[in-house]
Amino acid sequence: MANNPLETVCVIGLGYIGLPTAAVLAQAGKRVTGVDLQESVVESVNAGRVPFVEEGLETVVAGAVARERLHAQTSTPPANAYIVSVPTPFKEGHTADLGYIESAARSIAPQLTGGELVVLESTSPPGTTEHMADVILSERSDLTAAPGLPTSLYFSHAPERVLPGRIMIEMVDNDRIIGGTTEAASQLTRTLYESFCRGELLLTDARTAEMAKLTENAFRDVNIAFANELSLIADQLKIDVWDLIELANHHPRVNILQPGPGVGGHCIAVDPWFIIDAAPSTSRLIRTARDVNDSKPDAVLQKTLKAAERFKAPRVAALGIAFKANIDDLRQSPSRDIVGRLADSLEDGTVLVSEPNIEQLPMELAGRPNIELVGLDDALEQADIVLLLVDHVQFKSVDPDSLQAKVIIDTRGIWNWARQLSGATPPP
Repeated sequence: MANNPLETVCVIGLGYIGLPTAAVLAQAGKRVTGVDLQESVVESVNAGRVPFVEEGLETVVAGAVARERLHAQTSTPPANAYIVSVPTPFKEGHTADLGYIESAARSIAPQLTGGELVVLESTSPPGTTEHMADVILSERSDLTAAPGLPTSLYFSHAPERVLPGRIMIEMVDNDRIIGGTTEAASQLTRTLYESFCRGELLLTDARTAEMAKLTENAFRDVNIAFANELSLIADQLKIDVWDLIELANHHPRVNILQPGPGVGGHCIAVDPWFIIDAAPSTSRLIRTARDVNDSKPDAVLQKTLKAAERFKAPRVAALGIAFKANIDDLRQSPSRDIVGRLADSLEDGTVLVSEPNIEQLPMELAGRPNIELVGLDDALEQADIVLLLVDHVQFKSVDPDSLQAKVIIDTRGIWNWARQLSGATPPP
């Protein structure tokens, strides 16, 4: 085991997972340096501000910065431990792009002297932690992954398993999987994570840890796909899918999830593809689930365009473009995709976007002449069609009277009264 005090930690990537990780480590008494390539992110953190919406995060960040436990910069410093929390998007063909991980590894390599711990938190295909180790060791032939030597380095994978909107709670309370490339690496990683994690720390090897995270998200994707496919079937058969699911869930061993406009975010919409890429001939169910969920936005789009045919210059209020409720994260958002495609299809129409968690539209939507970002009241007042895409808390309390004479397409099933008033078949 390395004689590593683990008092200084460098977190590379200050995004939706990296910054909360840096914050809870600083709160636990570590001296943490956060590294991010975006100057604006670095400036925000050093001012005690958070560049995205996450309940409770700003308070912890501001306190850690004030106590000089957390500092951000654009370059990678020496540290006892490194946590890599960078994006792992997929390339064409849904193969994993490991470029950000490789870049982080190369930035770490010059700082190492022996005995350091390097933890990969980024969700990634099986074998990526070993690949990260190989990149670092190829840069530093004077160091080794063999444990117990003064020149030893320790590599492991510790995937996050938190829910946006509850990250600051779940990062501390949830059980955590830790997979080292060696037993010594697993033990050292456990020592670091037990400084802030109250959940059970489950030790395994790196590849199993990587596959466990992918498995968790693929399981959820498959179950969401069942609900989404059921919504399409119910729509075709003129059945209210929300009532159907509520009734079916009264069976003691049935727990069907709620359908929606698709699946988004950087986890469930991405991670199953890493399994499919690793084992393409045997991951048939997982691939089918991905296809079902990826096709759902088109079903919502077609439903909306059909409703728009009755208006000469339709005005559609699109409520929500985040990938889930009560956050500002637009990554892989099916709602954002629907809005863009809807604007493309409505040559004489207008899309009024109401998204309470952002101040400006993303670049691919901004500047289009027929897309406007407006407040909720304005959107509802001007709209011919109200398309509910995200079940933000602000939308749940909409006054039914404000939707009189509107065409309502509720993809989240939160307006039961609207379906009862209209008697219309619920949308997919």
